[in-house]
Amino acid sequence: MNMQLVTGNHAAGHSMSLAAEANRNARGSVCGIYPITPQTEIVEFVARYPFSKGKVIPVESEHSAMGVCIGASLNGARSFTASSSNGLAYMTENIVVAAFYRLPIVMAAVNRTLGPPWNIWADQGDSLMFRDFAWIQLYCDTNQDVADTTLLAFRLAEDKRVMLPVMVCMDAFIVSHTSMEIELATQDQVDRFLPDCKVPHRIDPSHPVTVGGMTVPQDTLTHRIELDEAMRQVPAVLEEHRARFKEIFGREVSGALTVYRTEDADRIFIASGTISISLRDIVDEWREKGEKVGMIKVKQFRPFPCEQLVELCRGASRIGVLDRNYSAGTGGIFWQEVKSCMQGQGEQMIQGYLLGVGGGDVVPETIREVVDDLGNRNAVASPIWKGIEQ
Repeated sequence: MNMQLVTGNHAAGHSMSLAAEANRNARGSVCGIYPITPQTEIVEFVARYPFSKGKVIPVESEHSAMGVCIGASLNGARSFTASSSNGLAYMTENIVVAAFYRLPIVMAAVNRTLGPPWNIWADQGDSLMFRDFAWIQLYCDTNQDVADTTLLAFRLAEDKRVMLPVMVCMDAFIVSHTSMEIELATQDQVDRFLPDCKVPHRIDPSHPVTVGGMTVPQDTLTHRIELDEAMRQVPAVLEEHRARFKEIFGREVSGALTVYRTEDADRIFIASGTISISLRDIVDEWREKGEKVGMIKVKQFRPFPCEQLVELCRGASRIGVLDRNYSAGTGGIFWQEVKSCMQGQGEQMIQGYLLGVGGGDVVPETIREVVDDLGNRNAVASPIWKGIEQ
């Protein structure tokens, strides 16, 4: 085993580099890079990698970094980048373009609070502002999950049934800068896992076409329906490639949802990212007290695994959703998704909790307060803020 003590950023950079090198016998690879805390170490790692047939292109802005990836992917190269926070915001126009062009670009999004006021700590609002565009979004909770999910993302994005870009998201500093001992892939393993990248609509000089030209409303509607159909393929395709991943690497990579002690739970708590790790320990505490609580970790936010979630929560009377993000005047974004899924499913109480928004620590005591609150609650309230100093 190739066990090493590395940060989450190192894990992402390592997997991206091996995935890029795996395309050396095809159209090669291209990474457009621009630094922004806390993802800079990812592109620094990639920039030092000795690619056989790859190019790392430093540019003047995040907008241009995605522009480089778009151009490279349209020419059939395996393309990837990384960004965070206001860098993602500056990249917005080209993030939308990448999805609507159906380009299989992979991007590491190190979740950091959007400013102003300027804040470099973890908050998922930066990637979640793209929830209504056609990017697959996967949220990781550990360094191992980052390393493995990044490889899975390339396989998923480039599958001809999907052909959509993927964001691999991780909590700033909690994952990106914390070292853990993990198993890193070898080039031989990645070569076996990732076939050559083939973009079916890549530019062909012998058959010139216009890309992104003016169109009429009916054509745009058809395009959006095709995007929707591709998104609906993702759950089955993801499971197929997870099975292949296990065959080659000998370990599981987590899927859209991970359940823990939910079989007989009357209270189920839903979280994503690193909050889910602490939540698991609190679930164990409450189980030792004889209380029927369980948890679900959401990894795949887009497309949201609605049908699967409904089935898993069917036996619970109360559901608590823990969000490290906030939609102004509304509440947590995962909470909104869960409520939408559960509409018409019965009289379940679905309460939203806002934890760690702006990067605050989510300590076990705060999660205990959430578990207690849901157990003692008689009615749903507006989303409840936690971690605010009184």
